[in-house]
This record gives sequence, structure tokens and C-alpha cells, in this order.
Amino acid sequence: MPTTQTSTQAQANRQTRDKKAFARTIESNQVSTFACFHWLSLAIKDFTKAPLISLIYGLIFSVVPVAIFYLVANTENHLIILPATIAFALIGPAFATGLYDVAWELEKGHKPTMSHSLKSMFRNPVGEWGFAILLMICMIAWTRLAALIHALYPNTVNPTFEELTFFLGFGTLVGAAMAAVVFTISAFTPQIMVERRVDIMTAVISSVKAVNKNVFAMFAWALVILGFVLVGFLTQGFGFILIMPVLSYASWHAYIAVIKTKRERHYE
Repeated sequence: MPTTQTSTQAQANRQTRDKKAFARTIESNQVSTFACFHWLSLAIKDFTKAPLISLIYGLIFSVVPVAIFYLVANTENHLIILPATIAFALIGPAFATGLYDVAWELEKGHKPTMSHSLKSMFRNPVGEWGFAILLMICMIAWTRLAALIHALYPNTVNPTFEELTFFLGFGTLVGAAMAAVVFTISAFTPQIMVERRVDIMTAVISSVKAVNKNVFAMFAWALVILGFVLVGFLTQGFGFILIMPVLSYASWHAYIAVIKTKRERHYE
């Protein structure tokens, strides 16, 4: 009888620990408003240390925006640019995992390899692919919203700017709100799951709390990302060959600076 009670108590303790582990969040630091420029300087150094891998991933990233411009040129439908741009921003973090691994290897003083970075996508498969699905759901939600917003487009052949004002304004507000939500949940989630074997809820909630703790710094970082993305599209997508690796490395340094660890990290 005592043995049974002890076993039952031990099982209850394990369940309590599991619940706490699932619901826990990782503490974060507070950084300066313009810390993102320091992250970018470190990212450029990472790029120069691993140029070949960086360019390979950059080419992979550039395929999507180049395809967008190809579709626009062939369909002559410029309305697909806005939803496609947001969709690209939504799925970007999921494909940056390999570059996070490169930056992490450089931090540890190792020589990064393509095979090692590809394996990182399966280091925490449940969490990482669950997060990819979450981003995919957000992307699908945005495309549905974009389709509804398109119904507001003026039904005249050559609409004036005044006629387009409400359509453009409302679409921009909805897109900005959607981008803000996705940025908040994804700012540090993939980096956390690359380095730590935690569940997706722990990573997402930790990311949300870290962003809320550093509102001004994250707002500045979001503007920098937006600026780089605009430059990428202004170069018809080819600029992403350089832009996406640099942004990914900078995101890793943002993670190092913001998310707390048991030991202090000095990676400059």
C-alpha cells in the first residue's frame, strides 16, 4: 500500500513539473532603443566569415521575391504585390533556421558547414515545424483578408487616387496589424527553438514577453527590417541574396542580447 501511494505521488509530481515546464517562459533583458544597429554590424562580420553558405541561403531566399516579380510581369496584376510581400515576411523566419545555426557555430568558434546548418531544421522538429505551420496559418489568414479587402477596390477602369484612398488605407492598416502580430510571436521564437529543446508555447510566449519588454528597441528593429525588405523588392528580389543572410544573423544577435541565459555570453 505505501509503495502504491509513493508511486502515485511521484507520478503526480512529474505531471506538475511537466505542466510548469510547458507553461514556463524564458526571462529577457532590456536593450537600448538602437541596439539593432550593433546587431547589424555583428551580422556583417558573420557574413564575411561564412560567405559561401550565406550566399547559398541568400539565393534560396531570393527565389520567392523574384518569382513574385515574374508573376506580376506576366499577369500584369500589380495587386498581388502587397499580399505576396506580407506572405514573404510571414514565412521568412521559418526558413532562417539554417542561418541561425551558422551564426551559432561561429559564436562557438566552429567552422559552419552546409550539412550542419541543414540538420538544424530537425534539431527540434516538433517545435520548429509546428511554428512553421503557425506561420502558414497566418499567411493563409492574410491571403483571405487580402481577398476580402480587394472587394473594396474601385470598380472603375482607371480609378483616381481619391477613389483608391480608402482601399489603400484600409489594406495598409490591416497588413500592418497582421505584420505586428507575426513579428511579436516570431521575433525570438525560432532562435529559442534552435538552441533550446522547448515546446512551441514556451518559445512563443517568451518571444511575446521579450518584445513587450523592449517595445522601442523592437519597433526600431522592425523598421530596419521593413527598410531592408523594401530595398530587396526595389532590386526586383535580387537584393535578398545579401539582405536575408544579414538580417538572419542580426536576428541571432538580437536573440543573444535579449533572451537571458544561465551564463553570460560575450560574442562580438
